[in-house]
Amino acid sequence: MTDQPYEGQQQYQQGYDPYWQQHQPQHQQQSWPGQQQGYEDPQAAQQWQGQTWETQVQAPVAPAADTSYLPQQAYAEPPAPVATPAQAPATSDYGPASIGGNARITDAQRARLEGRSPVIEPGMQPAVLTALLGLLLAGTAAVGSYALLVPLVALQAVTAAGWFRLNGMWPARQGIALAFLGALVADVALLASDHAPSAILGTLGVWVLLSLVLQLRSHADPDTRMYGLMATVASAALAIIASGYLAAAADAVTVGAASVAVTVLARALPLPTPASVVVSLLAAAGAGIAVGGMTDLGSEGALLGAGAGACALIGHRVASYDYPSRFVHFTAGVALPLAAAAPAVYLLGRALG
Repeated sequence: MTDQPYEGQQQYQQGYDPYWQQHQPQHQQQSWPGQQQGYEDPQAAQQWQGQTWETQVQAPVAPAADTSYLPQQAYAEPPAPVATPAQAPATSDYGPASIGGNARITDAQRARLEGRSPVIEPGMQPAVLTALLGLLLAGTAAVGSYALLVPLVALQAVTAAGWFRLNGMWPARQGIALAFLGALVADVALLASDHAPSAILGTLGVWVLLSLVLQLRSHADPDTRMYGLMATVASAALAIIASGYLAAAADAVTVGAASVAVTVLARALPLPTPASVVVSLLAAAGAGIAVGGMTDLGSEGALLGAGAGACALIGHRVASYDYPSRFVHFTAGVALPLAAAAPAVYLLGRALG
């Protein structure tokens, strides 16, 4: 019995036996388009060629289609570059004051990113208001405690509102009301305790705990609550510390408040910052000597005036960290120089008196 080659073996012999190809009839040697040489069935040949040693079954490969009638693919030209809008010309003046603000970035941070200084001086108008309020404090202190209470309450209200606006938290009615209420409690405690400074420290401690309890009851996220707690405590502390004018001696308040008024006016002059600071301190010392000569302090008023002027410059610098906002400059810019000078007026007044 003669072994007959199976179909795949016969195709293999027909494809690679040169003797068989030479004796093959002429009409069988011809191939049609798409037929590979040496195979009778192009699909079977492609299936045989596509066999591999992989375990997965490979799908038969369809013969290549005739692409002669396909339309030529048009290649589009690369798109023209998109014209970028021209950059807006840089303006020399500052933009309008922002009321809504941006929760993600502050005006001072935006100024740093744009290469500008985040420190903008409040200017002459807030300095004039600070000077008027300082002169009111100086004049009413010579009259009596209850007369001094009127401009002092105005100073504490503006201090509470200005600090929240300086931190970008506006409106913050609850925080402002809480800080202002602490200042009023401190004033009442001072009048009731015959100007004892312990009333300021006691009120400050109670208001810190009260602010902490109120913030813990908030449903905001932890970061927002912590930021609100710090702003509330700082605002209440500044408003309560401003009560130091009520606890200090009348002559010290007169000299210190007048020195602060002269300091902020000199600081608002259009001078370079180092020269402006020196001129402001000299003006504060001069005002202390002049007003101290009208009181019992005498020439020692120069030291009190210089100390109050230095603290006023610190408050003025803190109020300058906003870019740009007229509302901040008319709240924090007016109040912070006077509020920051209150501890120096009380301490130096006791030391020199």
